[in-house]
Amino acid sequence: MTVVEPFGLSVRDQALEADVQAGLAAVEEGLLEATKSDVPFITEAAQHLVRAGGKRFRPLLVMLGAQFGDPYAPGVVPSAVVVELTHLATLYHDDVMDEADMRRGVPSANANWDNSVAVLTGDFLFARASHTLADLGPEAVRIQAQAFERLVTGQILETAGPAESQDPVDHYLDVIAGKTGSLIAVAGRFGAMMSGADERTVSVLTQYGERLGIAFQLADDVLDIASDEQESGKTPGTDLREGIPTLPVLYVRARAAGPDATAADRETAALLDGDLSDDARLADALAALRAHPALEQARRSTVRYADEAREMLAPLPDNAAKAALSGLCTAVVERAG
Repeated sequence: MTVVEPFGLSVRDQALEADVQAGLAAVEEGLLEATKSDVPFITEAAQHLVRAGGKRFRPLLVMLGAQFGDPYAPGVVPSAVVVELTHLATLYHDDVMDEADMRRGVPSANANWDNSVAVLTGDFLFARASHTLADLGPEAVRIQAQAFERLVTGQILETAGPAESQDPVDHYLDVIAGKTGSLIAVAGRFGAMMSGADERTVSVLTQYGERLGIAFQLADDVLDIASDEQESGKTPGTDLREGIPTLPVLYVRARAAGPDATAADRETAALLDGDLSDDARLADALAALRAHPALEQARRSTVRYADEAREMLAPLPDNAAKAALSGLCTAVVERAG
């Protein structure tokens, strides 16, 4: 049976499947409860993306990580709620920064209302996440604070761009390690930690989550170019239009600047570096990228990080949860396939 439909992840162990499904159902209830306000408008705005659905990738990782200890420990579900609330809050802010119109197949909060409402709703979600986090103890607060610092630092580095002497691809990988990898690493860490797993398991799942998070973001980079709106839940080429240099774009630029550059390399790079606010030019850029070897190069990078994540699992005992975590690596890659 499939645990998370967008990933096609199947869990054949009935006990694990029951635990994960029950945990995710409890997380969903916790998200709705945490996003309620005495002000109906705030509830509507805060639950806008909760009710739109989503992959619940981070809560799933918490539930799987908890299988290496006591999956019914009282801190497991609340920690998953914290991680997902934090993620949702960043989406509200990201959509304002990117001027995105769609998110998860519905109008973004900034499109539905305005930028001020979207930013303040994201702040509200951060506040609710902190409220839940406080009950999990000072160590959990410290871990979440460090991850949030990395997340914001990654966003700032993306905005600032690479230093003159820095390779743009290396800079970008640093950015997504902070923006995406840090919070997914916390999901694995919280799952193990809250369940009472030993320190080695906590460390393994933290490192696994970091690498899986990078692969997850690289798969999103590919999807932004290769998918249609129905598949990705947001308008294709959003990152391109906003001038965000994702990995396929960086690979095109590197090829175009190299000694073996082809005419197609240079033409595609020139198109990507032009004004893509026009729908027709954006469509041309998407078509050029879809036909360019840089897209396949980005897919191979996704596979590499997913493979590294899978290799991190080696010290863990061979059980159904480990198999499911390995399956997540495969599922992330298949999204970019």
